[in-house]
Amino acid sequence: MCPVEIVELGARLRHRRTAAGRTIASVAADAGLSVPYIANLENGRGNPTLSALSGLAAALDLQLDVRLAGDTGAPAPAALPESLVKFSRSARFRAETPPAERSRRLGAMAAMGALAGRPPTELDWHRLLDVVVLLTRDD
Repeated sequence: MCPVEIVELGARLRHRRTAAGRTIASVAADAGLSVPYIANLENGRGNPTLSALSGLAAALDLQLDVRLAGDTGAPAPAALPESLVKFSRSARFRAETPPAERSRRLGAMAAMGALAGRPPTELDWHRLLDVVVLLTRDD
């Protein structure tokens, strides 16, 4: 899984768990996983195994859909810069970006950061988040 997918998966897991009124500990017990493992996944860290995802899906009453797609000729999605992945875990990014929008915003920020002609810094990511927030607000 790429970093964007991990962040999105974590947001979905947390949303489903909290919507069901469950604690991480209760989900961990049902899924046969540790509390820190699930907490890391919810925070966009880690690389879950198919077995772990299967256990989480069962614990949260979700259907796990696994597909192996053939080569469509489309280029693979570019990996996010590590500095952006780190920024996506910051309190500011998480506070200003709804879980459903995180993947899209990270993709947009990565594309804009690539225009810099140099590796973007943390300050660049803050500025780009400002731009994205201003562009997407409703007023």
